[in-house]
Amino acid sequence: MAVTDPRDGRRVALKKLPNVFQSLVSSKRVFRELKMLCFFKHENILRGLKYLHSARILHRDIKPGNLLVNSNCVLKICDFGLARVEEPDQAKHMTQEVVTQYYRAPEILMGARHYSSAVDVWSLLGRRILFQAQNPVQQLELITELLGTPTMEDMRHACEGARTHMLRRAPKPPSFSVLYTLSSHATHEAVHLLCQMLVFDPDKRISVTDALAHPYLDEGRLRYHSCMCKCCFTTSAGMRQYTADFEPSAGQPFDDLWERKLTSVQQVKEEMHKFIAEQLQTGRVPLCINPQSAAFKSFASQ
Repeated sequence: MAVTDPRDGRRVALKKLPNVFQSLVSSKRVFRELKMLCFFKHENILRGLKYLHSARILHRDIKPGNLLVNSNCVLKICDFGLARVEEPDQAKHMTQEVVTQYYRAPEILMGARHYSSAVDVWSLLGRRILFQAQNPVQQLELITELLGTPTMEDMRHACEGARTHMLRRAPKPPSFSVLYTLSSHATHEAVHLLCQMLVFDPDKRISVTDALAHPYLDEGRLRYHSCMCKCCFTTSAGMRQYTADFEPSAGQPFDDLWERKLTSVQQVKEEMHKFIAEQLQTGRVPLCINPQSAAFKSFASQ
């Protein structure tokens, strides 16, 4: 929920996390989210994703509900509850219970045991859900209605059952012209970018870095760096001084080695308390919460 920080009047997002220490898995997940939120601070979904991916972080739940936009059109990515560090070893299995179904990439729908940052680039346009299905199988059917039947090469990451299911069905041609009906603002450049994002094969799907260089974003990039960004500034002579790197990457990858050292809920509690205490030593006025206030009771009861 949105609240106002009484220390500076800023509107911020407040997230309620029940049963944090119910198990070792849930407690480590919450601690990981806290560490990631303190590690990253970046604006704009594509720029933010590039920053995340350059630090080897997969968000794994990019959707409208996890994108916060204020009145100045400044966007922030939130909810890192499913985020994790990229797994370089393709022999290691990764969980498939990630990403809300409507926004789930086809490789996850088809049971891929390992996936990459490409799952975060399965993005859409139009202010409505493009693939709104009742279950994962129907979700895959809606995707093939638009993208056409994938080739065996496209399905090399899929499990055997998913490949067999797709091969049993009659071949379908792609119908990308439907993308022009998503929005009255769907230009040729917008549809071209979408076509590169909505690619069945994750290895052929456009990367965030390449998407940022797409012509569709040229005008927006110019406007953003002309008056909205924090990386450029106007000199006393009225000249705009632009940054050397419009789309910066993370200075270093996110380190997840600490997770392997935590083997009990009690350890996580102690380390989380220590981490939060360190974050409070910033010189800012401490934020004191009154658990007896009506506002807190209303929030806690939700």
